[in-house]
Amino acid sequence: MSEGRPLRLLGLHGYRQSERRFRQRTGALRKALRGRAELVMVSAPHSVPGGGEDDDGDDPPRGWWFSGPGTFEAAEVAAAPAGLEESLSAVAAALAEHGPVDGLLGFSQGAALAAMVCALRARGDPRFPVAFAILVAGFASRAPAHGHFYRDPIALPTLHVVGDADAVIAAPLSRELAQHFVEPVVLTHPGGHFVPAAAPQKKAYLDFLDRFCPGQGQAEPPGAGAV
Repeated sequence: MSEGRPLRLLGLHGYRQSERRFRQRTGALRKALRGRAELVMVSAPHSVPGGGEDDDGDDPPRGWWFSGPGTFEAAEVAAAPAGLEESLSAVAAALAEHGPVDGLLGFSQGAALAAMVCALRARGDPRFPVAFAILVAGFASRAPAHGHFYRDPIALPTLHVVGDADAVIAAPLSRELAQHFVEPVVLTHPGGHFVPAAAPQKKAYLDFLDRFCPGQGQAEPPGAGAV
């Protein structure tokens, strides 16, 4: 890279995952991006009751917000979603701690959160100095309280990764999220609910990242400052 460092991405894990679990499950992606982009991870602030996948007690599963008391369903029209503000603050703190951070990599609920961060950034929110996002298995929150995030087209560059066989976040939900962005790039793969990193996806990631250079994480995106 021209300034001697790879791009830096903040990784936002899925519901019932954690920083450590997400790192383990993105090994192939991190290898594919080696020398071009590095991932730094952050755990969501909320513990998920009742344990979860591979729960070993020392690393409890976590979530970014709840659609019901201690529960989450992506398709639920939650009347009283809880926990989002704490998560936005956690992302802002991680960006400050690990900065400069150029972009976001979100998976599942983490991709939905990353999309909300993009919306705030496009409106000029100074807490989120990112230039782009890669959203894997993302979706738009159905909670009416979150509707303001999708009020206007989100003018921040995004790559949306959609699994045709995803049984957790159905492909139409991810495509619907992409429609809330200005000129989104959509990458479809034949697999399910995971972060793909085979040769075709690797090329798509690198082609997208080639649009950005280190030092642009602070750049004003199109439409920034318009509230």
